[in-house]
Amino acid sequence: MLLYFIRFLFFVTAASVLLVGLNATAKTEPDIAVFIVGLGICILAIVVEWLTPKKSLTALAGIFFGLLVGILMSWAMKPIIEMINLIYNLQIPEPTLRMVIWMTGMCICYLIISIVIRTKDDIRFVIPYVEFSRQIKGLRPMVLDTSVIIDGRIADIAQTRFFDSPLIVPRFVLNELQLIADSADKMKRNRGRRGLDMLNKIQHTPAVEVIIDDTPPPGVEEKAGVDQKLVAFTKQCNGRLVTNDYNLNKVAQVRGVDVININDLANSVKTVTLPGELMQVKIMRLGEEATQGVGYLEDGTMVVVEGAHDRLGQAIQFTVTSALQTSAGRMIFGKMEDSGSSSGENGYRNRGYQQTRTPRKY
Repeated sequence: MLLYFIRFLFFVTAASVLLVGLNATAKTEPDIAVFIVGLGICILAIVVEWLTPKKSLTALAGIFFGLLVGILMSWAMKPIIEMINLIYNLQIPEPTLRMVIWMTGMCICYLIISIVIRTKDDIRFVIPYVEFSRQIKGLRPMVLDTSVIIDGRIADIAQTRFFDSPLIVPRFVLNELQLIADSADKMKRNRGRRGLDMLNKIQHTPAVEVIIDDTPPPGVEEKAGVDQKLVAFTKQCNGRLVTNDYNLNKVAQVRGVDVININDLANSVKTVTLPGELMQVKIMRLGEEATQGVGYLEDGTMVVVEGAHDRLGQAIQFTVTSALQTSAGRMIFGKMEDSGSSSGENGYRNRGYQQTRTPRKY
């Protein structure tokens, strides 16, 4: 939007300069050719700017830097234009020469500002130690992933005033939520609508600040995946990525981005169970071994009880023998009366138990 405003301002200013130049030369000899040449230079500047590869930049810093460089280059071009007029004896009238200098300076400033706005990631290679970066005052922001918004637990956590830093939802994440909500698949559509409802709930939570950020991720193409954009965006704003996607978690850590995994947070606040403790659970299905029964606690923790294979649908008491904690979830092993538990635990450990989590693919 800002770039369109700059283009409009450039057109208006260029037209004004050309008209003033024509009025100044009208007293002697109107030079329509100069007007056409000036208009052609303006169109050429717009075409060159339009074909410049699009990238992002903090707008104000880019405009200031580009304008400063443009003014310096325009000042350097003035004696060169006057020298060309003198050497080749072009005999350009003084008002026309002044208009040419003004138009050249305007085009230079416009081109430099446009190029800096679109190529800010390359500025550091051209001018060492000059780098434009987005700075957010206060605590480091937390960037929300699509899956963690759909999951919904982030809304409950926000209501507990656990977060002090602002929550940022990039525009491309919001677009992905809307795309999922408009899907022809009923399951995807329901998940997308749930995500939009959760986002609306977070926005109306007074305990946390939610920001919808339209800034495109730097150095990433428009057609790139959301995961790639999230990592680049979080790194650019020096934030922390909030997700419950295992693969995105690993990719972000490789790229040096701090990650807050909701699954790890949920596992860390679960009730600690000690061997020998008595607990109660409802047996929901049979286990991997013949004598095992499987149930789930209220927080979703999976419980494997030896000797409970004949108690389907019943709430039983059992003695905790051990607990298996992984980055994907937690399991509790127990026994009824004198039933053994070592074989069951080893069986589940060998099968690579993973707690159910929200998938990344919708």
